[in-house]
Amino acid sequence: MAEFTLPKNSKIQPGKHYPAKDAKKPRTFRVYRWSPDDGQNPRIDTYEVDLAACGPMVLDALLKIKNEIDPTLTLRRSCREGICGSCAMNIDGTNTLACTRSIEECASGDVKIYPLPHMPVVKDLVPDLTHFYAQFASIRPWLRTQSAAPDRERLQSPEDRKKLDGLYECILCACCSTSCPSYWWNGDRYLGPAILLQAYRWIVDSRDEDTGARLDDLEDPFKLYRCHTIMNCARTCPKGLNPAKAIAEIKKLLVARRSA
Repeated sequence: MAEFTLPKNSKIQPGKHYPAKDAKKPRTFRVYRWSPDDGQNPRIDTYEVDLAACGPMVLDALLKIKNEIDPTLTLRRSCREGICGSCAMNIDGTNTLACTRSIEECASGDVKIYPLPHMPVVKDLVPDLTHFYAQFASIRPWLRTQSAAPDRERLQSPEDRKKLDGLYECILCACCSTSCPSYWWNGDRYLGPAILLQAYRWIVDSRDEDTGARLDDLEDPFKLYRCHTIMNCARTCPKGLNPAKAIAEIKKLLVARRSA
């Protein structure tokens, strides 16, 4: 399992145990807990949940814990349909969405739940994504055009639209970036797989008219070239996307431009 960004000089401590009474189908969840009000040491609290009275997803179990067992547990969630990316966390060593990860898919034994790795923690299972979103804003993720706006809309052919498949579906959950060792080591300057996939989404969009400037912005030894094709990003993406392929396509465009 990946090492997590902990408060300085801290170690994870054993926490509280919440047994289930008269459970017909008990399952144990070990959940990372830390609050800035608690001091330096995070802890792992253990909750026993009766799956006979719980929904099938890990998020269902977490909400049951929060609503019925321990209201102090803090997590993000919104759509519950794998669309918003809010409930991204590390479940049994894999970065994924709690709303789409079935409890039955988890390995036998205790289900271990941590926040996304190598991110500062706001509280419990909530990572601080401020830097991640700032990197997203840095690529200016919108159509950049110089020509006059048409009366209705900028059209593109079905063939050009198809080029966006596998790119537009990214929900910016940060599962891929926080599973990438290159991002762990160089996250201050390397944009990471999620942001580079988003950058390629705009580079390849036939309606965009600023491809040259976009490529100029990415031609940097750290922003782009810290990718070493480890492929953790593609393995962990809950939407089945391949950020490493998008990064490779950006590199190919830069090479083609130099040799032109």
